[in-house]
Amino acid sequence: MHRPRRNRKAGFAALAGLLATAANAASPTELRPAYSANRWQEDWSTLADPAARTQPMDRLKFLPFGEDGYLSLGLNLRDRFESADGPSYGTRGPRDSYLLQRLQVHADLRVNARWRGFVQVEDVRSFGKAQPSPTDRNPLDLRQAFFDYRAPLRDGAWTIRAGRQDLPFGQQRFLSSRDGPNLRQSFDAAWLHLEVGRWNASVFFSQPVQYASESHFDDVSNRQLRFDLLHAERALANGSISFFYARYADAEADYQEAAGREWRHSLDARWTGVADRWDWDAEAVVQGGEVAGVPVRAWALGVRGGYTYSTHRLAPRMGLQIDLASGDRRSGDGKLETFHPLFPNGSYSFTQAGHTGYVNLIQLKPSIALKPTQALQTSLAIGGLWRQTVRDAVYLQPDIPLAGTAGQPGRHTATYLQLKAEWELSRQLTAAAELVRYQAGRAVRAAGGRDSDYAGLELKFYW
Repeated sequence: MHRPRRNRKAGFAALAGLLATAANAASPTELRPAYSANRWQEDWSTLADPAARTQPMDRLKFLPFGEDGYLSLGLNLRDRFESADGPSYGTRGPRDSYLLQRLQVHADLRVNARWRGFVQVEDVRSFGKAQPSPTDRNPLDLRQAFFDYRAPLRDGAWTIRAGRQDLPFGQQRFLSSRDGPNLRQSFDAAWLHLEVGRWNASVFFSQPVQYASESHFDDVSNRQLRFDLLHAERALANGSISFFYARYADAEADYQEAAGREWRHSLDARWTGVADRWDWDAEAVVQGGEVAGVPVRAWALGVRGGYTYSTHRLAPRMGLQIDLASGDRRSGDGKLETFHPLFPNGSYSFTQAGHTGYVNLIQLKPSIALKPTQALQTSLAIGGLWRQTVRDAVYLQPDIPLAGTAGQPGRHTATYLQLKAEWELSRQLTAAAELVRYQAGRAVRAAGGRDSDYAGLELKFYW
């Protein structure tokens, strides 16, 4: 198959042309906001002082508006080159090498201290990929468009927001904006947020956005899906605790045990913290509801923690991650036990290769991370993957069953070796590399899968 190599080179050329700007990035000591993956979280009001506008094009980061308002413009560019020897354990074709590119431009209008509007458009493309997935392409479309109103309270503030937006939470296992794939997930939603002392709470009513790539600005609300959320979090002296209740509805769900309308309720609790040299992140969720009248009884548990030798020059961190998610233990028993991972960022728990979904899962993953410099961090991990039950399938990210694995013998799914490196080249430019080697288990091989390799190189530019 012919691959348009000139387009791939053009993508890297575009990034190379921005390196000069990145080289002029601000000193870390300057009082400038940090760039965020969620650009609406940035506040550029510090540039109201002309003396603080020290970087090229700072005038466009703070354009005064009215008495106390301003308009801030910005841009993200992410280029990722991937090479996969056997996508989905080799069941979706031979080796494939390609470039994924995500370009986003936004405008943040702060009318005053209370009213605000935010718009972000994007152009998401894949170059040279033999079989693009629905999360690879979205040519020129609306990524976010919302307005919000914020007002103070006696010991905090409240905010109401409406429009197309991201999930405004930092959790990654089950609630995320799905930053790993080329196309992130947004929602047409109404959001009410309350901050009081150490507590914050949110109510979120939404329809996930259904992406299309046939023409420009053709994305719509997915009327087949509903996702509503009640979330609360309390800050602790050394971390936080949080809880959420989520209601997920799908008009056309399809599982091995049942197919039809799905109502799924999730109750989640999470505890994160740091104490001395220890860090931890533990989360548990139980699910109920029904699919076409069949009751749902599912659960998941994720724990990751580590110990950092902070006095050592390389600051080594010894880590351990354990993940468990239920699968359907017996077909035809009148209940569905397959866990639904909601909106996960799969690369947070596994790898960018996309082989593993947070469904019918046991994972044990020890790791070691080293920090040779302040700007460079490396890590090495070994992951062991098993199924909770052989009655249910092996799942790919996010929750796609691998055909021919349900009911087949062999609990061991795979063992993988993962090597990662992340560089902060400047305040505006970061780079990351990942190498993964998967050794397929018995059930995967029986379904036509095999060992596979993955390599990824990523550059991110923020302005």
